[in-house]
Amino acid sequence: MIRKVRQHINQNEPLLFENSSPGKRGYQLPPLDVPAVDAASVLGAGNARADIEGFPEVSEVEAIRHFTRLSTQNYAIDLGLYPLGSCTMKYNPRVNEQVARIDGLAWAHPYQPESLSQGVMEVMGTLERMLAEITGMDHVTLQPAAGAHGEFTGILLIRALLESRGNPRKKLLIPDSAHGTNPATATMAGYAVDNIKSNARGMVDVEQLARLVDEDVAALMITNPNTLGVFEENITKIAAILHSKGARVYMDGANLNALVGIARPGDFGVDVMHLNLHKTFSTPHGGGGPGSGPVAVKEPLAPFLPKPRLRKSGERWTWNYDPPHSIGRVRAFYGNIGMHIRALAYCMAHGGDGLRNATMDAVLNANYIRKMIEPYYDLPHTAPTMHECVFSDERQAKRGVRTGDIAKRLIDYGFHPYTVSFPLIVHGAMMIEPTETESKAELDLFIDALISIAKEVEETPELVLKAPHHTRTSRVDEVTAARKPIVRWKPPSTASKAAD
Repeated sequence: MIRKVRQHINQNEPLLFENSSPGKRGYQLPPLDVPAVDAASVLGAGNARADIEGFPEVSEVEAIRHFTRLSTQNYAIDLGLYPLGSCTMKYNPRVNEQVARIDGLAWAHPYQPESLSQGVMEVMGTLERMLAEITGMDHVTLQPAAGAHGEFTGILLIRALLESRGNPRKKLLIPDSAHGTNPATATMAGYAVDNIKSNARGMVDVEQLARLVDEDVAALMITNPNTLGVFEENITKIAAILHSKGARVYMDGANLNALVGIARPGDFGVDVMHLNLHKTFSTPHGGGGPGSGPVAVKEPLAPFLPKPRLRKSGERWTWNYDPPHSIGRVRAFYGNIGMHIRALAYCMAHGGDGLRNATMDAVLNANYIRKMIEPYYDLPHTAPTMHECVFSDERQAKRGVRTGDIAKRLIDYGFHPYTVSFPLIVHGAMMIEPTETESKAELDLFIDALISIAKEVEETPELVLKAPHHTRTSRVDEVTAARKPIVRWKPPSTASKAAD
């Protein structure tokens, strides 16, 4: 059993309506010392708000405590580990938020003239140079809004290059271990898709790839490390196969977290890739706000980059609005500047050695979790793990417990669930990515929880099947909840209150 159970949240806070008692007030005012008037008669009936039926009546202390306790139910990186995989999210240092809120940056207007935008343009230009160095590429555009947008932009660049050579070609090759947005991107760009199955080690089957590459293939869309957390160790050979037939290599950079400071995609044959500033370079984990998906390219693709292009003449930054071969704008202005500022602050605070150390810590943490829970859960491949590890529920499924059940039981132990049932190529997938910020003590608590749940499955599976046990709402009918959501609370009738 686990050594400690830590509950991060107060999970059984009642509704404010349930705390209500007639006559309670959340305020205290002195007696009225002027004649009372009817608000409707003075303001007009249409301007006076009627009493709200069923509005909760609680004391000031009850209201404060209620909302304070509710605030603790929002699981956050300040409370504990996020084991979600596939997204390579980073911890977002508060100093980055402060930098992004500097008045001259936060309030810069996108339509202000270049003469008043030199500081903002310097931020973007410096970030472009840093990202080019980190990726081993020649040029970077910050314009795309997020990862999938960066993918789409990258494939449009490949199409433009091949069209300039007389043939855009017809299809893209996409491994089954690539991110799920890749096939949609290919289709939107006008390409057909050929899928490539992974081998037993969770990597691209090089021999199968060689058979599939012909004169109709425009590019390979590869995620490296892939969604299993596995580095494609034959990537240089893979790139050579594509290049020998005139095709390009696009790399999905969503998992760059495992490579920064250690390996550069441009050095192992990648022609174009996108990065996720809102993942690899520090925006809050699962923040839900603006993203940023810069695209980095090798020199042959540079003429086609979206316009305008940032350039520096002497000491002055300017925009080039008319590059002759550009694919045009892919969004308004030049990207989400707040993400650019945070990413630059993150890179400058870490420096080259610090970025490399963050990568090493992420890989170490994932491998530590893998090694410790491998005796208790099924591992579907034999290749080394990078920044995340993917297990399956095959062993627990024999006793009727699936990955979703295990994830729900984790909530009882005070942890946010891991990524459930993804990637799809692993049946019953349990994807775990601890990120680089977690201490051994925190990882041990998480590991102990997973080991304890594995033992529960063997001894008392019904305990896991009915989890979570300590949340206000336990198991729900997820299908009905999705199709018929109830989003407004309705106060009980007077009759039902009397019956209670």
